[in-house]
Amino acid sequence: MEIEKIVFAEKLALFQDLWSPKIVAQMNAVHFKLARIKGEFVWHSHPETDEVFIVIEGEFEMELQEKTLHLKAGEMCVIPKGVEHRPAAMDECVVLLVEPAGTVNTGDAGGERTAAHDEWI
Repeated sequence: MEIEKIVFAEKLALFQDLWSPKIVAQMNAVHFKLARIKGEFVWHSHPETDEVFIVIEGEFEMELQEKTLHLKAGEMCVIPKGVEHRPAAMDECVVLLVEPAGTVNTGDAGGERTAAHDEWI
């Protein structure tokens, strides 16, 4: 296996679509995914896994049933398994998602916003 650095700016230049996470690395059975987000996503949860959101560029709100977290570049949050949540960004934001391989972006909600969960860039 060849070890190489991953440059987020180079990877982000490869896609513009929103709400469609792209895998940039794997560690054991965990994927690291870059995603561009803007607007409101769907309310959903992941019954079997936690999910990490790390803000690379911009800012967004993570809406939870009991509160809303405002996150900006350099900040992160961990959403525990089974917790219903909805990311929302007024302006385009870039996040790095850390989650088990095979995790579907819409979790238990499904629907038209469901993205391919195995797309590497």
